[in-house]
Amino acid sequence: MREFGPTIFAEMTGLAVKTGAINLGQGFPDEDGPAAMLNVATEAILSGRNQYAPGIGVPELRQAISEHAKETQGLSYDPDTEVLVTVGATEAIAAAVLALVEPGDEVIVFEPYYDSYPAAIALAGGTRRAVPLRPVDGRFTFDPADLRAGPNTRAIIVNSPHNPTGTVFTPAELETIAAFCRDHDLIAITDEVYEHLTFDGVPHVSLATLPGMRERTVRVSSAGKSFSVTGWKTGWICSTPELVTAVTAVKQFLTFTSAVPWQLGVAHALRHELGWVNDLRGSLEAKRDRLSAGLAEAGFEVLKTAGTYFVQTDIRPLGLTDGLDLARRLPELAGVVAIPTQVFYDHAETGRHYVRFAFCKRDEVIDEAVGRLTSRRLG
Repeated sequence: MREFGPTIFAEMTGLAVKTGAINLGQGFPDEDGPAAMLNVATEAILSGRNQYAPGIGVPELRQAISEHAKETQGLSYDPDTEVLVTVGATEAIAAAVLALVEPGDEVIVFEPYYDSYPAAIALAGGTRRAVPLRPVDGRFTFDPADLRAGPNTRAIIVNSPHNPTGTVFTPAELETIAAFCRDHDLIAITDEVYEHLTFDGVPHVSLATLPGMRERTVRVSSAGKSFSVTGWKTGWICSTPELVTAVTAVKQFLTFTSAVPWQLGVAHALRHELGWVNDLRGSLEAKRDRLSAGLAEAGFEVLKTAGTYFVQTDIRPLGLTDGLDLARRLPELAGVVAIPTQVFYDHAETGRHYVRFAFCKRDEVIDEAVGRLTSRRLG
C-alpha cells in the first residue's frame, strides 16, 4: 500500500473546510432522501432493531434487492444464496477483489477509475492493467484494441454509469466487454452504484444481462446514490451462489455485518421509492445542465455527461494544463473545490488537463459556485 496516501477527496474536502469554499468535489448530495425511508430507519432504531444483523443481510433487504434486480434488469437472483448485503459498494468491491483475485493475478480497470479499485487490487496482491477512456465527440469511450488479456488476467472491473467521466457504456460497448470476458474466461465485477442516475433517456444496462455473463459477473450496487443517503453505507452484491459464497468468506472478516435500521430503510426504498428516484433523476439532469452552462461560461470545455453526479471539464481553453495544480489553487482563487481527474489514472499525463465538478447540490449552491468561477480570472 506504499503508493496509497490520503485520498484526493480528503485533501480537497480539507481545503473546502479550511477556506470556506463551495465543495463541488466530493460526490454527496446536500438534501436528504425520501422521508418515508428515513422514517422506517428511525422506527427500527426506536423499536429495538439495533443488534447484529445476519452476516449476509436482513431477509427483508435481500428479498427487496432480488425483486429490484428482476424489475429493473430482468435478472433473477435467489435472495438466500445469490445476494449479499455489504457496508457500501466500496466494501463490496474490496471483498470481491480479495475473494477472487490471487497474488500475481491481473485485473483490468478503465482509467480514469474510482480510487478504491487500485487499492483493493493491491491489497489482494494483484496487478492492474489500465485501459484508457478518451473523449470521442465529447463523450468518453474506449478503443476495443486496448482490451488485451495475458496469461494471468483474472478479472475486469466495469463501472457504468462511469465515475468520474459521466459516460454510460452503450450496448455495443458492453457487448465488446462481454465478448472479451467470454473469450478469456474472465470474472466481471460491475460497479453499478449510479444505475438509476442516467440522463437524456439513456438506459442503464447491466453487463450481467448479456449472453454468458450472469454466471461470471459480480454485480455491485448501493443505496447511497439512488436514495441520497451516502452516509448509510448500505450496498450489496448479486452473483452466483459460488461467487457470493467466496465474497462472503472475505466480507465476514471485514465488517461482519451492517446496521439493521439502514437495511430496513433501504428495503422500503427499493420497493416503494423508485418514483422518488425518477424525480431525482429529472432534478439532477437539470442541475447538470445548469452547472455545465456555467462552467462553459467560465471558460471550461465541458464534456458530455450521461449519468452520475459529475461533469468532466477540460481546462486547456483556460490556457492551463495541470488540473492538480488548478484544483489546489481553486479554493483560494475562486472559493470553489473540484477534483483533479489525473489522480485516477495510471498514465497521469493522459488526464492531466481534466477537472471534475459535482452537480448534486442545491440550485443556489451551483449558482453561487458558477458566479465565483465566472467572476475570477482562472487562467
